[in-house]
Amino acid sequence: MLDAVVVGAGPNGLTAAVELARRGFSVAVFEARETVGGGARTEELTLPGFRHDPCSAAHPLGINSPAFRALPLERYGLEWLHAELPMAHPFTDGTAAVLSRSVAETAASFGPRDAGTYRRLVEPFLPKWDTLVQDFMSLPLTALPRDPVTLARFGLTGLPPSTLLIRRFRDERAKTLFAGLVAHVMAPLSGFATGAIGLVFALAAHARGWPVARGGSQSISDALAAYLKDLGGSVHTDYEVKRLDDLPPARAYVFDTSPTALARIAGFGTYYQGYRYGPGVFKVDYALDGPVPWTAKEARSAGTVQIGADSAEIGRALRAASREGRAPERPFMITVQPSVVDPGRAPAGKHVFWAYGHVPSGWTGDLTDALERQLERFAPGFRDRVLARATAGPPELAARNANYVGGDIGSGAVTGLQIMLRPKLSLFPYGTPHPAVFICSSATPPGPGVHGMSGHNAAKAVWRRLRQET
Repeated sequence: MLDAVVVGAGPNGLTAAVELARRGFSVAVFEARETVGGGARTEELTLPGFRHDPCSAAHPLGINSPAFRALPLERYGLEWLHAELPMAHPFTDGTAAVLSRSVAETAASFGPRDAGTYRRLVEPFLPKWDTLVQDFMSLPLTALPRDPVTLARFGLTGLPPSTLLIRRFRDERAKTLFAGLVAHVMAPLSGFATGAIGLVFALAAHARGWPVARGGSQSISDALAAYLKDLGGSVHTDYEVKRLDDLPPARAYVFDTSPTALARIAGFGTYYQGYRYGPGVFKVDYALDGPVPWTAKEARSAGTVQIGADSAEIGRALRAASREGRAPERPFMITVQPSVVDPGRAPAGKHVFWAYGHVPSGWTGDLTDALERQLERFAPGFRDRVLARATAGPPELAARNANYVGGDIGSGAVTGLQIMLRPKLSLFPYGTPHPAVFICSSATPPGPGVHGMSGHNAAKAVWRRLRQET
């Protein structure tokens, strides 16, 4: 009998398996797809030689993850590559605000009226970032806070809606960039704890940047799988699990799946009926004949580029997708240009480009034209660079990755109490009605992102149970 079986070979499932194997437990991972990866894969989606990331591409949470930083993933091929700027937010006048590794450079891009406000917002937390991020990403109850005072101060600043925090700024440049940071998790700007979301992304950039993985996000998953195998664990792909009986006998079962799928497989009935999924995304991967012709020079050297003319436009786009049930006319966009720092992702002189906008859950339309009209506002002539494109709306994304219910790449709405208390209002979010069954996906704290911390936290609950049995 195995000690643990993990279902799903995404970053969280692989991290949970690694953490258990490191402690001497026998572990096997079962993945329905032909390769490991989940939301961290790399594929030739358009033309030969163009390697795209179907889901996550830039990794501010990955490089800052306490779980990943504790593992020797660089020995297994993971290398972080940093663009000159982590992120840029261009405006229609040809200028841009930036999120730089330097707080001073970032503040200066906002203009003199907001530079001091921004420094006062982020500088108190930066010296204690490593402790803060460990406390923030380990909640709830997987570990006592190492610095409860700083965590409480962060909570007082970040738990109110981001609309209140944004009011500290006087000019639109800072307001717009910060609104874009919040929009990465597809939450309305007026939602609970959305200020904390924006702060985490900003602090992550200042601490260690927003890198891409050399060769693509698949490198993260491959490094985790290779390390697991060296620890004695096994990985089985092309193995779809429909019932618990499909799995070998084990003392514990850990699911890197949506709560909906877990309830179906384990026979939990309506246990997760109250779990809410958020809006979906419409994603386009581009093969380009050259770099994106951004008008703002800062955007040309940035790994990630946010697209939204001002904070009001970003707010309207989020409301349309999440509350009004329609696709926005001018979608807020997150774009990543990996080949700026990793030219091996495309043939010589060519580029890969990654972009998405928010749409309602399950939306079946085509947002390509609206996305490209947005891009043309900030990069005139973009369409002339397109060699090929691969589009994926909510149905296609859900078909590729069953965790993305309705096209929700966050595996659950990041709104209300579900920001922190997910997938149930429980002090033990990784447990289930069955004492030997656990959940470790992005539907558990700390939530979306390629960081492995949900798997790390769930593994703690599993090994505590396994040790109680011995």
